[in-house]
Amino acid sequence: MAERHGHRPLDRFAIGGAAYRRSPGPRQAVVEQFEIFMGFVGFWAVILLVVTVWLELTGQPALWWALGLAASLVAIGGLWALRRRVLRGNTHDAEH
Repeated sequence: MAERHGHRPLDRFAIGGAAYRRSPGPRQAVVEQFEIFMGFVGFWAVILLVVTVWLELTGQPALWWALGLAASLVAIGGLWALRRRVLRGNTHDAEH
C-alpha cells in the first residue's frame, strides 16, 4: 500500500498520527481547525439523528430532519477528505 512519492512513503490510510507529526506548524493549525469544525458538524449530526429517530418512532414526519442529517454527514465526509488532502500537502507543486 505504501508507495514512494517524493521523499516520504505515501500511506493511503495515514490521516493522522505520524502524518500529522510530520506536517509543518501552519498545516497542523489548519488541520486542527478542520477537526474543530468537524466536531461542531458532528455534534449537530448526532442531534439530528436523535430527533429523526424520535420523530420516526412517534410517527411524525421526519423527512426534513433526515435530509438535514444526510447533509451533515456529507459535509463531514467532505471535510474529512479535505483534511486528508491538507495533511498530506500538495505534492504536485513542482510539476506545474
